[in-house]
Amino acid sequence: MKKRVVITGLGVCAPNGVGIPAFTEALKNGTSGIRFQQQLADLNFGCQIAGEPEIPDDLLAEYFTPLQLKDLDATGIIYGMIAGVDAWKDAGLTVTDKDTVDYESGIIFGTSLLGAEKFRKAIYLTDDKKVKRLGSTTVIQTMASGISAYLGGYLGCGNQVTTNSSACTTGTESILMGYDRIAHGYAKRMLVGGCNDSGPYIWGGFDAMRVLNKKHNDHPELGSRPMQSDASGFIPGSGAGALVLESLESAIARKATIYAEVLGGAVNSGGQRQSGSMTAPNSVAVQRCIKDALENTAVNPEEIDTINGHLTATGMCPTEIKNWSEALGRSGTAFPYINSLKSMTGHCLAAAGSIETVATIIELHEGMVFGNRNCDDIHPDITAIVAENRIPNKTLKTPIKIAAKASFGFGDVNCCMLFKKYTT
Repeated sequence: MKKRVVITGLGVCAPNGVGIPAFTEALKNGTSGIRFQQQLADLNFGCQIAGEPEIPDDLLAEYFTPLQLKDLDATGIIYGMIAGVDAWKDAGLTVTDKDTVDYESGIIFGTSLLGAEKFRKAIYLTDDKKVKRLGSTTVIQTMASGISAYLGGYLGCGNQVTTNSSACTTGTESILMGYDRIAHGYAKRMLVGGCNDSGPYIWGGFDAMRVLNKKHNDHPELGSRPMQSDASGFIPGSGAGALVLESLESAIARKATIYAEVLGGAVNSGGQRQSGSMTAPNSVAVQRCIKDALENTAVNPEEIDTINGHLTATGMCPTEIKNWSEALGRSGTAFPYINSLKSMTGHCLAAAGSIETVATIIELHEGMVFGNRNCDDIHPDITAIVAENRIPNKTLKTPIKIAAKASFGFGDVNCCMLFKKYTT
């Protein structure tokens, strides 16, 4: 029999709030973290706005030694360390001493491209004949597993410590992977999440692909417009979200705060077949992923109270809504509440799923559904399926029992997770 898995710690480093208290207030108030980026304007980007966490220098000293901070250019590691360590401490867990390894705790912390700015700077300062001068800190800042290595060494975790990478699905997938490890008895607790670097060398490729919104450089907070008629591309973002997953018996034994229960989920790929491609989802696979998540968790479609969607503010938003409706067999006023955190943060890429899941858990714990920003002209293909009052533009104080969170990523990969308000 599978073990019940609960969430006992949360951490976040988001464009609209660093730390759970600030992030929670941002959710309640609909605060945007999307700002004008002078560097992008200087580089003649079409989209000159982005979501990037604001971190004061004195905060960094709480997570890194002076030696570690020297030449630390991988912002994803900075974001991931802040979110991950905060989640660990929020769970009431301590850092082991230097002679102790915690073999009951592990880490699965994902990313996509890590340390691009560090690698650029290292290459810029050398040439092919002096490649050995890349520097001793280049490796750990540019290998994908750098983030899990940093966290693992800081916390002293001795169970599985690894990094996953599945584009926009990364953060959500890490949660399912951590859940499976605890549910099958391979670990007592897992720190899971995702992070993503910020900066022009991360966002430049998307600007070149012309998938970013160029119309709101003068009004950054209006730029991210999921589900809207005038949505014309996503706004890039960055940051990290982290959760401590733990077996219920371990959490009870520690008398830990329990934010919510992880029911499980499903992951799949559309194989880039049928309607799917590298950049577009196979709708059959998306619907199958949602249905598999329901089956794997023994949840009936009508039990889902709210959905935190992928909803990137591209032309695929109506398709996603249609997929949810067909997979759940629900429409009109019977459709669950649905929202998109990207209206406040932009698309945080590999960190998106984990940051958005933290928001979902806060909704369950606080008894609310956060409102969508810039939600005044919903696409007619969406209103033909969903009643407008199911897409709130202000935060609703309402009890919710079961929430769904899904991510549908680059490469036609999908993950859907279901969470429940904890009851004994």
